[in-house]
Amino acid sequence: MRGSGDESRRFTHIQLKNWRNFLRVEATLERRTYLAGPSASGKTNFLDLFRFLHDLVTPGVGFREAVRKRGGLRKLRCLAARQDSDIGILVHAGVGGDPAGWEYELHFNQESQPRPVIKRERFLSSGHEVLVRPDERDSAAPERLERTLLEQESGRDDLRELAAFFRSIHYWHLAPQLVREPERSAARELDAFGGDLLDRMAAMPEKTCHARLRFILETLHDTMPRIEQLDVRRDARGRPHLRARHEHWRSRGAVQTEQQLPDGALRLIGLLWTALEGGGPLLVEEPEISLHPQAVRLIPGMLARLGRRSDRQLLMTTHSPDLVAGDSVQLSEILLFLPEDEATIVRPVLSAAEVRTMLEEGSGEREERPAGSAADDENQIELFDPSGA
Repeated sequence: MRGSGDESRRFTHIQLKNWRNFLRVEATLERRTYLAGPSASGKTNFLDLFRFLHDLVTPGVGFREAVRKRGGLRKLRCLAARQDSDIGILVHAGVGGDPAGWEYELHFNQESQPRPVIKRERFLSSGHEVLVRPDERDSAAPERLERTLLEQESGRDDLRELAAFFRSIHYWHLAPQLVREPERSAARELDAFGGDLLDRMAAMPEKTCHARLRFILETLHDTMPRIEQLDVRRDARGRPHLRARHEHWRSRGAVQTEQQLPDGALRLIGLLWTALEGGGPLLVEEPEISLHPQAVRLIPGMLARLGRRSDRQLLMTTHSPDLVAGDSVQLSEILLFLPEDEATIVRPVLSAAEVRTMLEEGSGEREERPAGSAADDENQIELFDPSGA
């Protein structure tokens, strides 16, 4: 979804209270934000807040079902919450010239009745209050507080725009096996795990599809140096296949489909394609999965190139020091997740050394060899060399 000047709207600031394993969180979000921390530190739970906002405005889901599908209030509420047990969410969203143009706030809890109820809902647009709840209508009909106003007031332009922005949020965690066997996917469209990825590619007009795949190939050149061409073709049964043509001593080259391409290659291709598809915030789980550290270090540069073509916001979880410690990543783009005794703390990083040390110690993978050692030299291989060399 785009704001004024054709710039994609994005989340710029967030505050959380009693959400999952976060007692209190206040953080600034950049157009590209890395959520860095050890495993089980709450990074996915943080992303789930944005998925929750998406569910609020999804037909057939809404507030009550969004809470229920997450296990109810007891599963959502931070275990460290005490007297003030309301779950609270406050997000700012905007564009470059007006980064805090929208402010949406939602507090909810469970009182005497078993269903969750809204304790406070508030929406400001450009500093002007559009709604504050509970209001007089809620007092007259308390059951209204079981639904957000985003679900009830579809006729108001400002609320429709906010709902459209929340609907544009997309979660992405590609499972390569679902790309290879899409019949195993339960989703029918915009599958977060990639089951419909090749169908989406094949449904694109041919010129647009070729242009996107050419851009993806150029972007991935450093990690896929021997691939000369990417395209999508349907087989005799009409099923689409991704085809990668490699440099080879034969004049026509060697062709691999999604069945032979490495998992890491499929994940990167799928990420870049999906990032080019829309303008809403894209939530990405661990883009470093199945990649060699040498390739992981190149991902921020790929994303920088992507940013020159698409200004879509990317919020990415990671526990890889190789992903966030390079020159292409600004410290302001990293949020550090620090598990404490009762809750996880989220804060900006102070230095590149801090985030690397924290991630290496948290994963138990801290390197003890000096840079440039023989072990480093052995790792300088081409990740996607089709010959296997």
